[in-house]
Amino acid sequence: MKKIAVVLAGNGVYDGAEIHEATLTMLAIARNGAQYQCFAPDIEQAHVVNHLTGKVMPEKRNVLVEAARIARGNIKPLSEYKAENFDALIFPGGFGVAKNLCTFAFDGINCKVNPDVEKAVRATAVAEKPIGALCISPVLIAKILTEVEVTIGNDEGTAEAIENLGATHINSTHGEIVVDAKYKLVTTPCYMLNATIDQIADGAEKLVKKIIALS
Repeated sequence: MKKIAVVLAGNGVYDGAEIHEATLTMLAIARNGAQYQCFAPDIEQAHVVNHLTGKVMPEKRNVLVEAARIARGNIKPLSEYKAENFDALIFPGGFGVAKNLCTFAFDGINCKVNPDVEKAVRATAVAEKPIGALCISPVLIAKILTEVEVTIGNDEGTAEAIENLGATHINSTHGEIVVDAKYKLVTTPCYMLNATIDQIADGAEKLVKKIIALS
């Protein structure tokens, strides 16, 4: 049975992992006969956002502890990830990817990437194993691997940033995937478009199916 690592950026779209994308990715993995193991970096969140008001709150939270809510406690620190123990690596989206896994939300193309995240991506790429990235996550992969083909949908500003990182952006719509054959990289836009939950499910399903086929 194929085993896939899923990296979560916290818990909640505005400051962590996008819950629909994370959950539907795990569901797609299970329904396609594979297993998943969740990981998250053991770091403090960039900030905490009230998901009812959208305002930043004066408190601190830990990315791993928050992500454990989605994983029902079955989660490991990303520092423990070893590419040789898994068949693929997948990053659901959410603003936490651009705030916690890297600083793209604050620094644009000059962003810094969390060391454990960069190590995991590079180790997986060197092992020639597939990587999946949903929503805003392709920006993270583009920052690390540079010369890749990805999609975040059709947002012009983000697409331009991806191109400025040395990657190639391909426009896409709901449920579509873009495959970079060289890096076995599969991306899909999800909530980078104005999507419904069933469209998120379609994108996650297609991405996971392709990831498993490549692994």
